[in-house]
Amino acid sequence: MYRITQYQVDAFATRPFVGNPAAICPLASWPDDGLLQAIAEENNLSETAFFVPSAKGFRLRWFTPVAEVDLCGHATLAAAHVLFDVLGYPNPSITFETRSGELIVGRKSNLLIMDFPARPPAACLAPDELAEALGKQPAEVLSADDYLAVFDNEEAVRAIDPDYGLLGRLDLRGVIVTAPGSDVDFVSRFFAPKFGISEDPVTGSAHCTLAPYWSDRLGKDVLAARQVSRRGGDILCEVKGSRVLLSGSAVTIMVATITLPE
Repeated sequence: MYRITQYQVDAFATRPFVGNPAAICPLASWPDDGLLQAIAEENNLSETAFFVPSAKGFRLRWFTPVAEVDLCGHATLAAAHVLFDVLGYPNPSITFETRSGELIVGRKSNLLIMDFPARPPAACLAPDELAEALGKQPAEVLSADDYLAVFDNEEAVRAIDPDYGLLGRLDLRGVIVTAPGSDVDFVSRFFAPKFGISEDPVTGSAHCTLAPYWSDRLGKDVLAARQVSRRGGDILCEVKGSRVLLSGSAVTIMVATITLPE
């Protein structure tokens, strides 16, 4: 029998059952990609991550229930948590080799700090379906990997009840909605139905776009962010040129064994 140990971790969380759950599978070598996708579909979480040792650290890959993706923040945080806090990785930082280049994760006190590429948004012509899908007209729409729909206040973001069918027809990866926060610098939500994720609880990669936008708008490099999904989660963001440092905590809530025939 072929066995894989799998850890389920709540990322951007300080206690169980909040933040964003990710499944993490350490591997000695890569099996067939079809097996990786099947495990992700079976888990039916927004992300399942797999890593194998590499010359620089670890090669890391992320899968939604329907596809492999180029960048995922919360599952990177969860993978680093497993390495540091469960498997006892001894070095002060971890280098992950990924489809988005090298991602380095360190830690300071109870926070894990991820060094990610900044993906600042640019002005764009918003598709007509965007406002229709969100049920209200944003004050501003920009785009990077995702559409960024900016609203005037936190209440507007919390009240959005989107049409996921319409959102899934848009051409980019997903839609970020954001506004100034009442007790943080900004709030957001993230929808990616075309990747099998109606609403992602807490999305690290979206903050590669959110942090540069709000840094420019607010004139500050360090920002407190909150994703106001049902589960919710907090992210500390720091913009450093072409990079964004994203910090948060994680907790392990489950350890399981996947058992497969050889």
